[in-house]
Amino acid sequence: MGRKGKKDWARLNILLSVFVIILLSSSYWLSSYGWADKEERPPQSRPEGSISSVPKTIVDLPPFREAHLIEIKGEQGEEGLASLINLNPNINAWYLLRIKWRKSGIEEAYHLENAQPQTQRLLLNESRPTGLVIVEGAKKDRCDLWTTEGHLNLKRAKASGQAYAPLCGGKLYLRNPVKGHRTNIEKVTEVLRDQVPGGEKIVGLVRDTVFRYIYQKKGAEKEGSKPDRGPIPKPGNNTPGQALLDLTQAGRLANPTDLGIEIEEASRSGVVLGSWYAVKDNPGIYFSLIVPNAIAPEILRGYTNVVTTLDTVESTELVYLLAFDLGQFDLKYALGTEHPRVGWSDHILSQMKDPSLPGPDGIGRTAPLVSTGLIRPRDEGKTVATFTGGFKREHGAFIYGELALRNHGSHYGFIENGVIFSQLQPGLATLYVLNDQRVDMKTWLKEDNRLLSTVRYARQNGVPIITDFDQITQLSVPGQLVSRWGEGNWSGSSDKKLRTMRAGAALQEFSGKRFLIYAFFWNATPSAMARVFQAYRCRYAMLLDMNALEHTYLGIYKREGSSLYVQHLIKGMSEVDASVKGQYIPRFLGFSDDRDFFYLTRKENL
Repeated sequence: MGRKGKKDWARLNILLSVFVIILLSSSYWLSSYGWADKEERPPQSRPEGSISSVPKTIVDLPPFREAHLIEIKGEQGEEGLASLINLNPNINAWYLLRIKWRKSGIEEAYHLENAQPQTQRLLLNESRPTGLVIVEGAKKDRCDLWTTEGHLNLKRAKASGQAYAPLCGGKLYLRNPVKGHRTNIEKVTEVLRDQVPGGEKIVGLVRDTVFRYIYQKKGAEKEGSKPDRGPIPKPGNNTPGQALLDLTQAGRLANPTDLGIEIEEASRSGVVLGSWYAVKDNPGIYFSLIVPNAIAPEILRGYTNVVTTLDTVESTELVYLLAFDLGQFDLKYALGTEHPRVGWSDHILSQMKDPSLPGPDGIGRTAPLVSTGLIRPRDEGKTVATFTGGFKREHGAFIYGELALRNHGSHYGFIENGVIFSQLQPGLATLYVLNDQRVDMKTWLKEDNRLLSTVRYARQNGVPIITDFDQITQLSVPGQLVSRWGEGNWSGSSDKKLRTMRAGAALQEFSGKRFLIYAFFWNATPSAMARVFQAYRCRYAMLLDMNALEHTYLGIYKREGSSLYVQHLIKGMSEVDASVKGQYIPRFLGFSDDRDFFYLTRKENL
């Protein structure tokens, strides 16, 4: 980003801060007019299929866990008990070690991560009760943990403060609590939401005035569509399927001036709408650009009972897409240090909340498990891209429609490394990865819970944008709630203005290959998202996050020797990264972040 861009973002931060100070100083005025305390809600009715839960800890949620208990001795000969819980033996990635010393009564808990879950298992060492045995095939290595022998001491690893403290020669890691990075905007909004009465209303006002004006202005500046025509790139054998366009738009060029990623074969005049361009020096990643008004008329005329007609603004906004060849990459997911939380969302009907429970799953926090908001050490060198996850918990539940009356308001579920942090709810759009690394997307059904023991990662975020691909018409099928603001929980402003900055994920299957598509929309409704994903013949699609570049962040990485090169889908996304002593550090890869995220690693067998 140039000097002008940096100045714009600095002015934005200053403007936001001044705006918030004015609003905070007026909190009495807001309350006196009932704005801070009143919220329009639908008529109360009896819930269908409401459930009751028994309070439990996060460790009680995974139903597949295995535990082992032995008597142990400390470095001074003190006696105690140690239990080792494999939180999901099918995934074999996370263990919880609990120690209780008899004389002092002190209890300790340590969240351990297996560095090689496919090949090694961790067991308590019964013959020498001072640590673990790491079993890999016929090989068994001793790993003392509660003695002072060398670098194996557990307390020393905990005191290091590292998000991942290596143990036993790096064969496993202790996950330590760390503070996740938040941008200034994120800090302000969280203070408003957590500590100020009616803070969510204030955040909404800022979003719908300051941010909406800025992003609409930037979106208009970046439209860059031209009547010029160019040669349509010939699709390769491995490229994703091109978009279905209006025949009159064939070869139409557009200039994505805010694109922060280098691509192959682009002309100086721009790129051809709907075509795919290989990302430079990063095999298996492709870029495409589209404008909704260039989409084939048969798509725009279809499913008008569930998709709203696009207005003149979103019809002309550029949409940026990246496709990842799933034959070359594995998809992974990690929770942020703070989000998504596991307590109650305020965005539910009052009768859906059980006041005897701290959260919809019976838990209100994730301790003693630790979320680092950071890519795992074993994945650092293989990571080629990261992008932010879905809504925070405060927005990740329903207050309108049928889903609002089910399962405590149908809070969005999520799973990391086979551990259920929040139950996957039927009816919600779900992006998930099985233990065999297969990536899939679907609307979760109750009977899909049979898959849970083999689900390594999962993230739900609302309802689907695309639900299926019709093999007869060869067209994607939009979700039934795409244009239903409340029932779809699409967020936006309280007066149902759905057009805003959004990001989405989709799955395309083309010529025997599967692609994960990430799409960035400067200013769009879910209906515009549906039309774009239909144009690219996606089998399934869902919303991710929205409203700001930090929430729609995507970065890709290229390594040359010891050097790391970072590029962003939109140039302004670089402002979310950090700089320490002149060294550029990317989000999620170089420092812990408070938000959850997905990341892609290059397959090792290629």
